[in-house]
Amino acid sequence: MKLPDSFWVILGLTGLVGLGFIENLLAGHTPVEVSVQNPTSNFSAEAVVEALWQAPNPEFLPDGAHKKQVLYGKELVAHTAEYLGPEGKVASISNGMNCQNCHLDAGTKVFGNNYASVAANYPRFRPRSGTVETVYKRINDCFERSLNGQALDTNGKEMKAIAAYILFLGEGVKAGTTPRGAGLKELPVLDRAADPLAGKAVYLAQCAACHQENGQGILAESGKGYTYPPLWGEHAYNDKAGLYRLSNFARFVKNNMPLGISHETTVLTDAEAWDVAAFVNSQPRPNKSTPHDWPDISKKPFDHPFGPYSDGFSEQQHKYGPFKPIQQAQKAAKKILS
Repeated sequence: MKLPDSFWVILGLTGLVGLGFIENLLAGHTPVEVSVQNPTSNFSAEAVVEALWQAPNPEFLPDGAHKKQVLYGKELVAHTAEYLGPEGKVASISNGMNCQNCHLDAGTKVFGNNYASVAANYPRFRPRSGTVETVYKRINDCFERSLNGQALDTNGKEMKAIAAYILFLGEGVKAGTTPRGAGLKELPVLDRAADPLAGKAVYLAQCAACHQENGQGILAESGKGYTYPPLWGEHAYNDKAGLYRLSNFARFVKNNMPLGISHETTVLTDAEAWDVAAFVNSQPRPNKSTPHDWPDISKKPFDHPFGPYSDGFSEQQHKYGPFKPIQQAQKAAKKILS
């Protein structure tokens, strides 16, 4: 790829763009544009500065106890069920899914629900619990909700290893920031409610080959963990997991499913992503009682599927939409409070 002469001029002016940016540009990643001003010149231009986050490789860590701990944490994220599933060799505290079923490529895939911004933003206050949460609390939320299991001992070897790995992945991220490519990519809400019936057709065409028509997924040959995880039923994530919010599921599938695609090679339309999310989350799954969630109900997200609410919208609308009226009402309420 031949870069234009203006690129090298801008590079010299900003002093902000490193080798990682150039590698991403050459790889074809879509850049973010910012205005760059040279205080000693009349020249100004639109320059490309922020590259997509790239996960560091723990194999490059110096040999020693820290490297071993981080690599063990990665192993636990990738193969959770082998160690902590129903027949886990360390403990039997989860449903047989692996952390990387939701946090793709062991939490390193761009817009694959990765761990890029965790180290930079924890501890943090979260309205769901109404408390300042640590990384340990965040990990245990996943075990109790997405893995429909039990909390890890925060002083135990496994918790320490998972936390060390997640924190390692975010070591290069500035405190209080979220790098481009972190978490899940935003997805516009629909002007209508998401349609579970339309979503069933999408599921059968795009998802059933891996997750099966009955939504139960396919077990790995070892019988521990899933090659393709269940999306509903007794071994799936429960109804208080993050993916039970329609916006999270829709964003996840839009940019990561069917398996093998990325945010640059999407297959589903926005509407199909919302509809298939509605179908999957309309199916039966374990229930978890969380009476202490959302102590301030006015802080609930627009698509939190359980009341009570501080607005006048129904539980049905909060679950499936249309979401724009809810978002507008929440925005208006914030203006009043401010």
